[in-house]
Amino acid sequence: MTISESSSPQLDDPLATRILREWQSQQGDLWVFGYGSLIWRPDLPFSECRRATIHGWHRALRMWSHVNRGTAQCPGLVFALLPGGSCRGLAFRVPAARVPDVFPQLWQREMPMPIYTPRWLNVNTTGGVVRALAFTLSRSHPAFTGALSDSDYQHIFRTARGIYGSTRDYAETTLAELHRLGIRDRALERIVKIARAGTIAS
Repeated sequence: MTISESSSPQLDDPLATRILREWQSQQGDLWVFGYGSLIWRPDLPFSECRRATIHGWHRALRMWSHVNRGTAQCPGLVFALLPGGSCRGLAFRVPAARVPDVFPQLWQREMPMPIYTPRWLNVNTTGGVVRALAFTLSRSHPAFTGALSDSDYQHIFRTARGIYGSTRDYAETTLAELHRLGIRDRALERIVKIARAGTIAS
């Protein structure tokens, strides 16, 4: 998600307060795990960025978007971090002194609506294991798409567009950046391939 999903940060959100307190208890910089648009548009004043892998979670284009990459009438898709498998992405380090200013922006971007479940996860990075904040999705949440067929993806890629552009552009930009970083995501490669085929066929 991005800032457009809400007009103001949910700074009075008890969950935001809890996450901040948990970070403070760790007594260090804030690490954030990026697996979707954070990879190519972090919008964070980070001091370090590392290649990173999370085990037990995987990147999936399985969350409905009614604003950024689609509309209520023609929903699009954005990435979610779902249980199972593994995910390669990037870990961003935000200096502790910057967190009070940065966290509201991050929360506004990722949590304007209570869809994601923020979690502290152990992330394997090129510089060792760090405890990072990651935004995950529960399969029980209405925003979870459930199973999508090839034709579903083709239709969504062909028709869904929101205020930040189309689902297709979002997925292809992410895939291109993953390739640039030397990260393979075969599931995403397959989705983009079949979606492109459906668009061409139409």
